[in-house]
Amino acid sequence: MQDRRRFVRNSIGAVTGSVASLAWLPKLAADDVAVAPEHVRFHDDIEPLVRLLEDTPRRQIVDQVFGEIRHGRSYQELLAALFLAGIRNVQPRPAVGFKFHSVLVVYSAHQASLAAVDQHRWTPLLWSIDYFKRAQQSDVREGDWTMAAAPSSNLPDPQKALRSLDDALTRWDVEAADAAATTVARTASAAQILDLLSKHAARDYRSIGHKSIYLANAFRTLGVIGWQHAEPVVRSLCYAILNHTGDPNPATSDLEVDRVGRSNWKLADQFSAGWLSSERKSIESATVAKELRTSSPEQASEFVLQLIQSGCHPDSVYDGIMVAAAEMVSRQAAIVPLHAVTTSNAMRFLYRTAHDDRTRKWLLLQNAAFIPHFRRSAEDRGKLNDTDLLQLSPSEDDSTDLDSVFDLVRKDRPEAARAVLKLASQPQVTHRLIGQARELVFLKGNDAHDYKFSSAALEDYQQIAPIWRARYLAGCSYLLHGRSERTTDLAERVLQFG
Repeated sequence: MQDRRRFVRNSIGAVTGSVASLAWLPKLAADDVAVAPEHVRFHDDIEPLVRLLEDTPRRQIVDQVFGEIRHGRSYQELLAALFLAGIRNVQPRPAVGFKFHSVLVVYSAHQASLAAVDQHRWTPLLWSIDYFKRAQQSDVREGDWTMAAAPSSNLPDPQKALRSLDDALTRWDVEAADAAATTVARTASAAQILDLLSKHAARDYRSIGHKSIYLANAFRTLGVIGWQHAEPVVRSLCYAILNHTGDPNPATSDLEVDRVGRSNWKLADQFSAGWLSSERKSIESATVAKELRTSSPEQASEFVLQLIQSGCHPDSVYDGIMVAAAEMVSRQAAIVPLHAVTTSNAMRFLYRTAHDDRTRKWLLLQNAAFIPHFRRSAEDRGKLNDTDLLQLSPSEDDSTDLDSVFDLVRKDRPEAARAVLKLASQPQVTHRLIGQARELVFLKGNDAHDYKFSSAALEDYQQIAPIWRARYLAGCSYLLHGRSERTTDLAERVLQFG
């Protein structure tokens, strides 16, 4: 059997290939995919397909997957194999980002596939598989990490496993967390696991929100591929959550990235008893968005607490957070503001999905606090312009239509935003606008952030109050794709395959 590491090394730098070149590849059977005993192995029904993705050189992977599809391999099977291959082969170190985007992007790509027209249905998945091969090559260059097999000794009693995992994560103890996560994944409910991991994934600003993104997207991916795959995913999540590369143990330190996460637990306990009983009001959302332009993380949390205590609905707060994130994108169309949007999307999912009320209150405060964190990080990279999304005026050009909007995107971003604001204020046009925005991601996107951002932004568009939707989309338009950009080679191949 070919050695996987040699296979990957030999494929570095190669991108394209042909179906004819695949004739020599052996068929993989269950007996042919033995995994080293020190490495994690998945269920027998998915392990051969995972190994196929791992072992096929990048220059041949798309054609090999085309062959699998022609022979009846299901979308769900390929999605599961892709997600698990990333978990086993790509280390979330030194940050939960960079090459680990091959894992983080899987659910975003799935969202894009769900919303695609038939001719583009396979493009996001096939793009993600190719992207995994790129990440796998990077991981080989950085040491060729592979996820270890689940621990078999020193596992906590199932009745105490959740408490043991909470304690290990609090102490930032990787070994103890892995043992507890193994038992928790085998015995606890999805709701129990999400509640527990939420309060650890969202506690610190390391990796600019990717820990929350990973947790939200991993749980949603499990909902698609099946909870029989939960054990390696939960173990991987805990390993990622405990990443503090470059910092001393946060449990025994007082670092800025951890500070507001700790203080917000005290604020969460000050919420009024009827914190969910008020009505959504747009003026409250505008107030939040304005406050987040200048406040510190601690001030943002205190401000949200005051609003909640005065009767503000938490969804009004969240609308303000989302508008603030989109406005930041319009002020600096770059990587940090992009993550203000994708992290807020993830945290809002955790807030809406968690069962524990105290955790939900804390997540709301944390999300508000993260916006100033992002703003400061963006300012460290360059000056933010003075765009005021709340005061943005729609285009006055009578010729503005869908074609002209996507001709402007990435050429004249301010004018494109005004054009989007005009068109998105017309409900009968909005669905076509969003459809074209997605299609251009399929055709032009060549980075994980293209899928992560567009899927998050277009999902959140539906979640915020109608009064804010057009402005939110206008702000996000700064990072959408335009018609003049080059169509990727992979998109061309997928269209030919279809």
